[in-house]
Amino acid sequence: MIIQMNMIQSLGLAVIMLLIGKQLRKKLTFLEKYCIPSPVIGGFVFAIVALILRQADILMFEFDGTLQTFFMTMFFTTIGFNASLRTLKKGGPKVLLFLVLATVLTILQNLVAVGLSGIVGLEPLLALMTGSTPMTGGHGTAAAIAPTLEEAGVIGANTVALAAATFGLVSGSMLGGPLANRLIIKHDLVAKKKAEKDTDLDDSVLGGESRALDNDRIGMAFFQIIIAMGIGTYVSDWILEITQLNFPGYIGAMLVAAVMVNVSEAGLYETPEEEIGVLGDAALNLFLAMALMTLKLWELAELAGPMLILLVAQVTLMALYATFVTFPIMGKNYDAAVIAAGHCGFGLGATPNGIANMGSVCEKYLYSKMAFFVLPIVGALFIDFTNILNITMFLNFFS
Repeated sequence: MIIQMNMIQSLGLAVIMLLIGKQLRKKLTFLEKYCIPSPVIGGFVFAIVALILRQADILMFEFDGTLQTFFMTMFFTTIGFNASLRTLKKGGPKVLLFLVLATVLTILQNLVAVGLSGIVGLEPLLALMTGSTPMTGGHGTAAAIAPTLEEAGVIGANTVALAAATFGLVSGSMLGGPLANRLIIKHDLVAKKKAEKDTDLDDSVLGGESRALDNDRIGMAFFQIIIAMGIGTYVSDWILEITQLNFPGYIGAMLVAAVMVNVSEAGLYETPEEEIGVLGDAALNLFLAMALMTLKLWELAELAGPMLILLVAQVTLMALYATFVTFPIMGKNYDAAVIAAGHCGFGLGATPNGIANMGSVCEKYLYSKMAFFVLPIVGALFIDFTNILNITMFLNFFS
């Protein structure tokens, strides 16, 4: 039996699983202790139930992903509204530093895949489909790159890449919170954070003092997001036509949002940044719940043997890199620990998972303005450029 859900029904179920995830996080202390995000908990619970029902030939689900795409684009559009020039001037060096670290990781991910390919008995091109393509690139990059290899005669590239992306999505969501939690406790970072004055990004840069939300400002925030998303579709099409590279569809909306916020700072109109942030949080939670809920966990059966070895190596690399490279180089402080949690999320799957990891850590401890500024800009925008160039270089070398 197959249950087909339209976009409204799919959204309704995602909200239910999100709320279940929130309750489980409150009830099961280890989930909160290790900072596992609520949408990941609820979505993954449903994915496991769906797997059991499918494998028992009892029931299967088919979802409409329209609103999942909508909320993903909406979330990244709200990130674009953070990219004002005055903010970039304050946090720019950290953004550049983290971009370098994230790019180096993509190179190492491909080197690990290729380096172990001979040991596990796979051709390098197929092994590369467990490298930065599905890990840092996620399902989007995997779906864009793998079919090209299939056409070139690399049988199974698409299945391996998408299954690897699923494995990475789950692993990254589970790894980031516990890793940051251990770093924070080991180095007593919360006490140090409270004792120091945050001079990296002051409140004036990030929108000033908090104000009461009101209906008019929430409505205006929503309207500006929709405008940016609408115009952004044309910008994304233009970028694709000019570059012939498969960048995520939300890139255009992010760029338009960045332009809009900088125009507003010139005094032509007001951008309600706090309300945009609230809407962005809601979009992130809904998108993540839908993404995890619709995971096809049975695809992971394809990863038995050699593929599993390669992917365990990728998770190990990410854990070591976040602990001994990302954390110390980004400052070895509380902000750096939160960024390390986020790096695990998008370094093994997707930027929203990284942001959810950071949100889960901050929910338990303290908010990190620097982390929520640096990681989304790198993970949602710049890393796609450097990662695709890196992937292309490896593919050309081993073709």
